[in-house]
Amino acid sequence: MKILFVSPRYEGGIGGHAFRVAEKMRDQGHNVKLMQIPHIPIKKLKNPSFTIFGILKSITDKEKYDAVHAWNIPSAFVMKYVNSPKKILSVHGAYSEQVETIHSKTLGSLASKVEPNAFNLSDKLTTDSKAVQKYYKDKANVNFIYLPAPLDIEKFRDINEIEKKKDQIVYIGRDSYEKGIDILKDIESRINGNVVYCTNFSWKKTMNILKSSSIVVVPSRMESIPQVIKEAFYLKVPVIATNVGGIPEEMKDGETGFLVEKGNHRELTSKLSILFNDDEKARQMGINGKRFVVENFSWDKIAKDFVIMAKKYLKKA
Repeated sequence: MKILFVSPRYEGGIGGHAFRVAEKMRDQGHNVKLMQIPHIPIKKLKNPSFTIFGILKSITDKEKYDAVHAWNIPSAFVMKYVNSPKKILSVHGAYSEQVETIHSKTLGSLASKVEPNAFNLSDKLTTDSKAVQKYYKDKANVNFIYLPAPLDIEKFRDINEIEKKKDQIVYIGRDSYEKGIDILKDIESRINGNVVYCTNFSWKKTMNILKSSSIVVVPSRMESIPQVIKEAFYLKVPVIATNVGGIPEEMKDGETGFLVEKGNHRELTSKLSILFNDDEKARQMGINGKRFVVENFSWDKIAKDFVIMAKKYLKKA
């Protein structure tokens, strides 16, 4: 099968998932192409410029594909102009809520009106979050197939053995409001630990820092299914994360880490203190986390379902 993927990027959360799926589908013998689309690197212009440049590229692309897979809402409008009989859209969060949080209520309201158009351009809809699946079912009576994003365990073979730094806390993600990095910075002076911020490192360097850390903090104001939680669990690092979006799907509160309410500085500080002062609890949470992610989010568990869904769907083309 000849398949085109459309995504704003092929690293990080959404893009990283798309890239990993492309690799696995190539292993299955499919010809998967990643469309590369430029954008204007200004916050409010990123999505509009990506969509416009992508549409122009799709119109001029003379190739025909068996299927095209868009990996977020703006990508769906690029997908519309691709020469393909089958069109799949995957979403990784409630798009209009994301836009409202990042930009404004006005733009969030506009995004809410755009969402149904993107859904109508798609023959099949998927999401990696049960929370998002329920959100769109309740909001728009739209049915999404739930396909969780797996963790590619093979990549961790290149991560070095590193000595654990007892009081090291790590934050991994964008330096942005919706990720809540400011919340961690606000309490940094009140915690007995050293915080390392990984906002722009390579994946391997980030994983080495993660492996050497005692705790991962995910203080997001909004999220879908952050891959960093799975990565932390695989490296036996307990997680303290906000109880938002799909995060509760990835964690067992009190067993693999702690869930806290978003923006609650006191609760976050308290949970950090518990893990700093109880080495055995932190160690056991790390063990529980690795078992949880291997049993529920490994490629062996999930990728087969994704490939089976794709093959079944594409055969109808």
